[in-house]
Amino acid sequence: MKTAILVIDMQRGLCDDAPRPYEAEEVTARINALTERARGAGVPVAFIQHENAIDLEFDSERWQLASALNVDTRDTRIRKTTPDSFLRTPLDAWLSGHSVRRVVICGYSSEFCVDTTTRRAAALGYDEVVLAADAHTSHDKPHATGAFIRAHHNVTLSNITSFGVPIRAIASAEIDL
Repeated sequence: MKTAILVIDMQRGLCDDAPRPYEAEEVTARINALTERARGAGVPVAFIQHENAIDLEFDSERWQLASALNVDTRDTRIRKTTPDSFLRTPLDAWLSGHSVRRVVICGYSSEFCVDTTTRRAAALGYDEVVLAADAHTSHDKPHATGAFIRAHHNVTLSNITSFGVPIRAIASAEIDL
């Protein structure tokens, strides 16, 4: 089954600026290792970048990908304006053009864009949706730490069965490509 890696919103204004999200350096290192393995296996990689007129204006310094991310010229970049990486973007067409039936999702923010994109991929009927369990992150919130938010979404998303598509939370180093 053809796979693609989707790296969501790992941008300077979200990941490099203080305060940084939970395990920002470790998550970036895991994403770099995952995308490097993917490229070596011929698996396409897409970096999805959020934009808005308030603090993530297109092509601004804050909109750029996080400084520690390793990006290759073969990688695709997709712009988005909502938490759903599929809504009003070319993502589904790009995946279809690569005959992808399995997506691996990682990035920022666990409870918004990562969660929404994971659910949407399942709703669209991809054969399998994999959440890189240790390669997504969030900032601490008044009600929950970034660590708790990530753990909560790993359990919650992998227990959704109503889409009829498996959503699996797997440690990034254990994901088969």
